[in-house]
Amino acid sequence: MTHAPELTILDDGDAVTSEAARMIAAVIADTPGAVLGLATGRTPLAVYARLREDAAAGKLSFEGVRSFNLDEYLGLPPEHPASYHSYMRREFFDHVDLRAGDWHLPDGMADDPAAAGGRYEVAIRQAGGIDLQLLGIGENGHIGFNEPGAPFDSRTRKVALAASTIAANASEFPDGQTPPSHALTMGIATILEARRIVLLATGSKKAKALDAMLSGTIDPAVPASALRLHPAVTILCDKEAASCLQDGNAAVR
Repeated sequence: MTHAPELTILDDGDAVTSEAARMIAAVIADTPGAVLGLATGRTPLAVYARLREDAAAGKLSFEGVRSFNLDEYLGLPPEHPASYHSYMRREFFDHVDLRAGDWHLPDGMADDPAAAGGRYEVAIRQAGGIDLQLLGIGENGHIGFNEPGAPFDSRTRKVALAASTIAANASEFPDGQTPPSHALTMGIATILEARRIVLLATGSKKAKALDAMLSGTIDPAVPASALRLHPAVTILCDKEAASCLQDGNAAVR
């Protein structure tokens, strides 16, 4: 069965940040021991900054919350400044009361990525599943590191990154280093098991991908289109990201 995601078009990125942070805080307040699925990249940075501010002001506590990140580069040690382990500690984990051991990322240094992916799936299930999954969308329609062509029944696994993804992420690497060519990522089936999904899209560069996600057929060529199979997806976007959307392709709020 297909579903129309709830589309909330906001004035700008600040408004998207505020609404995303509000939704995360609401899940934490309403769900004891909430399990969050977290994303990296440029789009969530402001969300993590807002959550840090709220925690520092005593408005929000992450005590008892558990989290699972979408992905990690393969072959990049956790202490590398461009690893998602470093990103999450720098931008979020080291600034809030989320206990060490309650946050998780895929093991990018695993000798056996397939086994590491299997262990990650088990850990998510043992935590009771993800209550809210935060997502961005790539310019080619990827979610997590599920590139075009990713099977909708995929689980956490090793993937090859598209050349466009490597190029888009190159600025995150110091001294002109080339990003790794492979990563460990939650699969699309894993993402779709979250009880609620919130996708963020800001800026004109995401406009075509957002339109492709919501228009036409549900197709692995546009990985984000799989979200139309989920009954509880909210898209938070600014006006620039919504600039290519066609009427009637989502329930607009």
